[in-house]
Amino acid sequence: MSTGEAAPSTAITLGEPSADAPARAPAAPPATAPKARFAIFRRTKVGAGWKRGVACFGFILRIFALAAALTAAVVMGTTHETLPFFTHYYQFHAEFSDLPALVFFVVGNAIAAGYLLFSLPFSIITICFPQAIGPWLLLLIFDTVMVALTTAAASSATAIVDLAHTGSEKANWVAICLRFGSFCQQISGAVVVSFVAVVLLMVLVVMSALAIRKH
Repeated sequence: MSTGEAAPSTAITLGEPSADAPARAPAAPPATAPKARFAIFRRTKVGAGWKRGVACFGFILRIFALAAALTAAVVMGTTHETLPFFTHYYQFHAEFSDLPALVFFVVGNAIAAGYLLFSLPFSIITICFPQAIGPWLLLLIFDTVMVALTTAAASSATAIVDLAHTGSEKANWVAICLRFGSFCQQISGAVVVSFVAVVLLMVLVVMSALAIRKH
């Protein structure tokens, strides 16, 4: 090649791919986060710490309320006393089933104990998913119903216990606790334990309402 001849120039065009360059794959569209189908069970981290603590404390209270309601029902349901002296025609015997209010007491506390047992899995869900409003709402509704039921049962039994201890001069009813001491002690203890269950259920209602309010 002579020095007078110009070197062949290679033209490079910007923006147009070369024939020898591999073809680029089209850019993938940006990935979008999947939308939650059920927002009621959505789990977030905002405020989950203190709600999980409330849920754990509520689970413990629920176990104590279960024990209190079950104990009240069992103690009242096994209450009976027979006086050692009796005649050929009369036998002095006292049992909870003789009074409808005490029967209602046993049924009401037994229902509350059964509910508290079946509510434990939902309480565990609130611990695992503290931001899920669904389990909190279910517990709030049914806890409120159980508060009303146990309060009615304990209040009706309280009236009978008071009447058994003091009697009624106007109605000419004798205080049976003067004779049936063991019977009165058992029904009185059952009523006290039932009111403990009522208080614990009230605390659970307040805690569930607070968790929903701060959602």
